[in-house]
Amino acid sequence: MSQWVYFFDLCGTAVFALSGALAAGKHRMDPFGVIVLASVTAIGGGSIRDALIGATPVFWIRDHNYIIVILVTVLICLAMVRRPHRISQYALPVADAFGLALFTIIGAEKALNLGLSGMIAVVLGLITGVGGGIIRDILCRQIPMVLRTEIYATASIFGGIGYTVSLAYGMGDKMALFLAMTSTLFIRLCAIKWHLSLPAFDLKSKRE
Repeated sequence: MSQWVYFFDLCGTAVFALSGALAAGKHRMDPFGVIVLASVTAIGGGSIRDALIGATPVFWIRDHNYIIVILVTVLICLAMVRRPHRISQYALPVADAFGLALFTIIGAEKALNLGLSGMIAVVLGLITGVGGGIIRDILCRQIPMVLRTEIYATASIFGGIGYTVSLAYGMGDKMALFLAMTSTLFIRLCAIKWHLSLPAFDLKSKRE
C-alpha cells in the first residue's frame, strides 16, 4: 500500500471512529462502550473485507497504528464532547459520510491491487464502506442506514464504479482516488442536506 493511500486509510479510521464515538454519546454509553462502538465502526468493514479475500491476519492486527488512531480519536472526542445534547444533529451523518467516501475507495483499491475484477472491487469497496456502520447501528438497536431508503449504499456504489472505471481508462491513481472520494462524499452530503432518498418498497400500502 502506497504512503498516500495508507494516510487516507488512517484518516478514514479516525473519521469512522469519531462517528462511532458520537453515536455512543447520543445513546449515553460509558467510556468502554464508546471505545467498543468507535472500534467496530472504524475497523468492522475492513475486517469483513480482509476475511473475505483471505488477507489474514486482518489489517489492524498486523498494524497497530489503526488501534492507536481509534484510541486517540476516542480520547479527543470524550474530552471535547461531554454532553450528548451538545452534539449537532448533523455531526454523526457528516462524519459517517466522510468515512464512507474514504473507506469505499480504499476497499476498492485493495481489491484491484490483488488482481480482482472491477465488479468485485466495487462490492468490496461497498462492504468496506458500510460494514462498520452496519455493526454500529445494530449495537445501537437501530435499522442500519444501508437498509433504509436514504441514499447511502448508492453513494458508495457510484464511488466504487467511478474509481474502477477511471483507472480502466488510464487516469492516474491519485486523480482517480480524489475524484471518486469527492463524488461519493458529494452524493452522500447532498442526500443529507436535502433528505434525498430512494423509493421505499412498501407492500402494506399496495395491499390496502
